[in-house]
Amino acid sequence: MIDPVRPIAIQDVEEARGRIAGTVLRTPLVRLELGAGAPEIWLKLENLQPTNAYKIRGATNAVASLTDEERGRGVWTISAGNAGQGVAYAARKAGVPSSVVAIETAPQTKLERMRALGATIVPVSYEQAWQSAEAHAHPGLDSTFIHPFDNHDFIAGHGTMGLEILEDLPEVHTVIAAIGGGGLISGVGSAIKAMRPDVRVLGAEPETAAPYALSLREGGPRKFSDWEASFVDGAGGKSVTERMWQRMRPVVDGSITVTLDQTRDAMRLIAEKTRTIAEGAGALALAAALTGEAGDGPIVCIVSGGNIDLKKFCELVSA
Repeated sequence: MIDPVRPIAIQDVEEARGRIAGTVLRTPLVRLELGAGAPEIWLKLENLQPTNAYKIRGATNAVASLTDEERGRGVWTISAGNAGQGVAYAARKAGVPSSVVAIETAPQTKLERMRALGATIVPVSYEQAWQSAEAHAHPGLDSTFIHPFDNHDFIAGHGTMGLEILEDLPEVHTVIAAIGGGGLISGVGSAIKAMRPDVRVLGAEPETAAPYALSLREGGPRKFSDWEASFVDGAGGKSVTERMWQRMRPVVDGSITVTLDQTRDAMRLIAEKTRTIAEGAGALALAAALTGEAGDGPIVCIVSGGNIDLKKFCELVSA
């Protein structure tokens, strides 16, 4: 039975911070120097986590929150790469087996890293993965399911990022996060709105997959009929589920849609300015901030991950 949706309380986030300490890094918040007249933008570098993505926060909290019996059965998740790595990393640390229902078109780098962390890979199509995510089940797997975004403890773990942002930049005006399934922005938004309801929380989506922006325009969760696969594989879903609409709507103030070219430019800029690599989804927030739609700032852009094949990265940023 699927647990009912309930708000992420600030106590849930504080408790998560205690559970993930020692496994998850407190990532740096760095000023992006763009020169006179540019908006004040800061980057929250989650691409520097041990798994090079923010999902380790939620995964570690979710695995740590399981009962001994649930953990003893092993765990499984659904992923294009980052959630799978996070769950596999947390499971290995807890000494339990893990499986990942992995989207077969995921970058080879992500698949190899999941295997290296001990995960058993179950390759499926994007459609099959989304069906399993909505059903919270997959044929042949009877271990404990950790949903990659629609899981209370997973989301509370991501909320720890919001606490760090408010502590490191109290004067922040706007926080931008990529939207895929919605777990990242639900967690960060819940923590920020609980502490500072005046801070705006905005989503960022690629034009090829922007179901949340569509849902906002039409007043309810919608499927994105013009969805297209792209190098932004870690964000941009085919739809917003009813459950995630309930989670996001109270804590998200809007969403900015960006082009793939704007995303490539943001990937290049992050590499040039911080000497770190952002995957497509990781650069969405900066691409959104650079449109000007988020205002002058201070703006915090969450660089959610950096798991991309280096050859592919070089092709994209040199195009």
